[in-house]
Amino acid sequence: MPLAYLKKRCFVNAPFSYLQNNLSRFIKEGIQPEIGLEGDILYTVNLNDFEALSQTLAKHNLACTLHAPFFELYPGSLDLEIRRASRLKIRKAFDLIPVFKPRSIVCHLGFEENKHGYKESEWFKYSLEAWQEFHAIAEKHKTPFMLENTYEQGPEHHQKILGNLASPYAGFCLDVGHVLAFGRKNWHDWLPAMEPWLGQLHLHDNHGDRDTHLAVGQGIFDFAGFFAYLKERHLGPIITLEPHHENGLQESLKALDRYDIFPPSQP
Repeated sequence: MPLAYLKKRCFVNAPFSYLQNNLSRFIKEGIQPEIGLEGDILYTVNLNDFEALSQTLAKHNLACTLHAPFFELYPGSLDLEIRRASRLKIRKAFDLIPVFKPRSIVCHLGFEENKHGYKESEWFKYSLEAWQEFHAIAEKHKTPFMLENTYEQGPEHHQKILGNLASPYAGFCLDVGHVLAFGRKNWHDWLPAMEPWLGQLHLHDNHGDRDTHLAVGQGIFDFAGFFAYLKERHLGPIITLEPHHENGLQESLKALDRYDIFPPSQP
């Protein structure tokens, strides 16, 4: 299958500054970005710059997704000021939905057992309040937000939050590399449990010890069994490739081609 076709079916992680500096490559190669909004971007970049980038992508028929900031952010924090700061920054990302008109916006749920496990009911209360707030924005713009797994050891917290939101605009992003590196359960536990909410995948690989973001097939994740399950269940989530190494994108695309995850009959 031509790699150009696969690029049209996928998104590729691209921090905002990196995308700005490499925009000509994305345009030339037809790469659709998942625009990362981490760091100080949401505080320092002018709205006109966001709009200019969005217009350039649209001009070249490149769709996008957004990835909200997450580093050191805890929207369900037990500390009032940390909650406020976290929600304020994440809200700035949601405010860019009408600018970029993304296919989705990805967020980290932010539950960490060693921090929140001792007061789980309080964490859930504050976390649900935050995601209800962001859901209202997403619903207004008819753009789904996807709650991604990171350090969560199992799917229970995502199930509880998404079950309470009960909305087509609140879905789940399964990050397979995070399952392998951080989850105490494997994809056989995560994917069936989260199938009712599955809207997106983050695909990268590692060797089970660190979140090294290798190309698909360069680590030990069971992609053969994983893709077979997706095809058997006729699941068609948004796919974002997240390699962090030179040639990682090409290697990941070649792997998707080998696994034939986009049959010709699939729309």
